[in-house]
Amino acid sequence: MQASTDTSQNFLRAELQKALYDCNRQILGNPHAVKFAFIAFLAGGHLLIEDLPGLGKTTLARTLAESLGLAFKRIQFTADLLPSDILGVSVYDPDRRRFEFHPGAVFTSILLADEINRAPPRTQSALLEAMAERQVSVDGSTHSLPEPFFVIATQNPTDLSGTFPLPDSQLDRFMLRISMGYISADQERALLKSSGNLHGTLSAAFEDAVGLIEIRRQVAALHASDALIDYVQRLIAQSRQFTGVRVGLSPRAGISLLAAGKAHAYLDGRDFVNANDIQAVFIEAAAHRLHPAVDGKNRELCAALLKAVPID
Repeated sequence: MQASTDTSQNFLRAELQKALYDCNRQILGNPHAVKFAFIAFLAGGHLLIEDLPGLGKTTLARTLAESLGLAFKRIQFTADLLPSDILGVSVYDPDRRRFEFHPGAVFTSILLADEINRAPPRTQSALLEAMAERQVSVDGSTHSLPEPFFVIATQNPTDLSGTFPLPDSQLDRFMLRISMGYISADQERALLKSSGNLHGTLSAAFEDAVGLIEIRRQVAALHASDALIDYVQRLIAQSRQFTGVRVGLSPRAGISLLAAGKAHAYLDGRDFVNANDIQAVFIEAAAHRLHPAVDGKNRELCAALLKAVPID
């Protein structure tokens, strides 16, 4: 029985590595962004990608869905988008003499909330329940979302015109926040020569969601020692009294940090989490949750926090 279990786990790991490899072939020169997209998915969280237009944010979301073989929908957030466009709406059926619920775009496995900060706060908040509880409530009825459910949101820098800043409650729903950045000149040349289409449509590494759900279960079950939990607690506690931080990290941030660390360990082929995993994901998991005294110093403060807290 143990041999059969090990074979199954090795097969799932191999399929996951294939999906990771395919994504990196499509998303040139950005293995960091690809890896963290996988980390957020495997850890059961959600991903926020903040960067300038045209750097591959949408391509990363679509490529991830294709490589994993999951249903994918995209919502273009605009100033006139309504919550019902996201969640769905109940429509009266005169033949049956009752209201029928028509699901919105949120009923999918991977949802791309494109340029989420171009919509007003009322529309942004439509995703809060879905992201936290994997369900939506419409007209007094609760509807469960598919499993797995993963939100990738993109946003433009808040200093660009036509944007609304994401509220803290929305930011806290995202396990990780990353940016894409510019690729190298050689990679940009390869992209230009291919007219932006390097490898066409990807073949899915997984036949269905069952294997992915099992991988998520394995990630959650990875061993975290008491010493590691102590280290995470020290990081969280230090953030609440660190110079330059007005409001530190919440317990939910600690949960997200540990979950992301487990996913990082899993991708590295280990069945336990160590301090290096926590350090590897700390800035992406914590920077968007901190309230610095000086705007824009989130990442610098996170880096300083890591140096200030000993591993022991």
